[in-house]
Amino acid sequence: MGKVTGFMEYERIEEGYEPVAKRVKTYKEFVIGLSDEQAKVQGARCMDCGTPFCNSGCPVNNIIPDFNDLVYRGDWKDAITVLHSTNNFPEFTGRICPAPCEAACTINVNGDAVGIKSIEHAIIDKAWAEGWVAPQPAKIKTGKKVAVVGSGPAGLAAAQQLARVGHDVTVFEKNSRIGGLLRYGIPDFKMEKSHIDRRVAQMEAEGVVFKTGTLIGAMPEGSKVTNDAKTVISAKELQAQFDAVLLTGGSEQSRDLPVPGRELDGVHFAMEFLPMQNKVNAGDKLKGQIMATGKHVIVIGGGDTGSDCVGTSNRHGAASVTQFEVMPQPPEEENKPLVWPYWPLKLRTSSSHEEGCTREFAISTKAFTGKGGKVTGLTTVQVEFKDGKLVEVAGSEKEYKADLVLLAMGFVNPVATVLDAFGVEKDGRGNAKAHTEFDNGYATNVAKVFAAGDMRRGQSLVVWAIREGRQAARSLDEFLMGYSDLPR
Repeated sequence: MGKVTGFMEYERIEEGYEPVAKRVKTYKEFVIGLSDEQAKVQGARCMDCGTPFCNSGCPVNNIIPDFNDLVYRGDWKDAITVLHSTNNFPEFTGRICPAPCEAACTINVNGDAVGIKSIEHAIIDKAWAEGWVAPQPAKIKTGKKVAVVGSGPAGLAAAQQLARVGHDVTVFEKNSRIGGLLRYGIPDFKMEKSHIDRRVAQMEAEGVVFKTGTLIGAMPEGSKVTNDAKTVISAKELQAQFDAVLLTGGSEQSRDLPVPGRELDGVHFAMEFLPMQNKVNAGDKLKGQIMATGKHVIVIGGGDTGSDCVGTSNRHGAASVTQFEVMPQPPEEENKPLVWPYWPLKLRTSSSHEEGCTREFAISTKAFTGKGGKVTGLTTVQVEFKDGKLVEVAGSEKEYKADLVLLAMGFVNPVATVLDAFGVEKDGRGNAKAHTEFDNGYATNVAKVFAAGDMRRGQSLVVWAIREGRQAARSLDEFLMGYSDLPR
């Protein structure tokens, strides 16, 4: 373990932020990571519990006590080896994961959890700086060809694992750059895209082939899903060319709000708004970019995507930003003895909220109002729970001014036409139907076609996508070779 009495001697150290006035002027990352000494102190706080709940609280089952101890002892090179043994991309999770491991930390029962996420962030950034992250090409090739459809975290994790055991892996991405949601949904101020580019270069050196601008199957007519594809390959063609296919596309169908006035100009899905700014940051020339500059912005949806819309709107120079959440305001502090080690329901204030945002809870939108075909406001009503259902509060109607409305209410399912092109059976939520058990896990009803990530489990966290990609890679390797040495 770290220092035997460390958890009693040292306080939790939070990562720092650049001042709001400075960071809202750019789209660069603004988190100030821990110094080596600060990370050592955080590692010293780890209790090396007999039953490390942090390990089971982490979807990829990071071996957290071990790398905490190694950082405390100054053995950073072994720390990255331990971290990489369970997580292909700790630079992603170290930046954008909500850290369920910290909620499960034993110290969190009656104190402040070890800063596990900040330690992970420090380990991988140091590893890149020191040149310890190198390609690991397979020594022996199997001659088996695998197609991975979708280049988000699930697809990338699976592709890297499969390439390292000798399979010829080709990743197909419908957009012009690799990364999926990481590239087009996560704002640059939360994660700069150079982190993806470094991993793509590493994977190319390991033998992975990336084909961008290539759609597999079809997209529904009039779809608002980001799609830059100039080449279309049929599902049958892909199945004929490869020994196995892994579907790892995202849950990209945004939840809509079908109320009067939805057709007005200025009402957009969050995933119309956010990708545009990321593309501009990458140097693309766009026509008709959705801008919040000088506008009164209403963001409908209180989750991470809504928060990302708030931060981007502030950087555009919005006149005001208001975020709606239909659920009641959660408590500022959770009842730890009641909920630990599980993820608690409590009020979470993001860095984007701190930059400027009015938050409204228990509120529902009844209609959008407009003039000349453009949105100018919306009508709302307060809601409350009665008999287990949300009902409107009589006499609580209110009008809000809005020049731009962004719908960030989550995602309902992957694009159905892609699954339909392969003939993949869907579950009741429209996701690819495939179980995650050890035997034949992630296999769909279609021969040699597997599914993982959001396309299988629905909208979820990046860390869950990495887990599913790694586990699917093992199942797929076993399918191809009859056995697998890949970890699960």
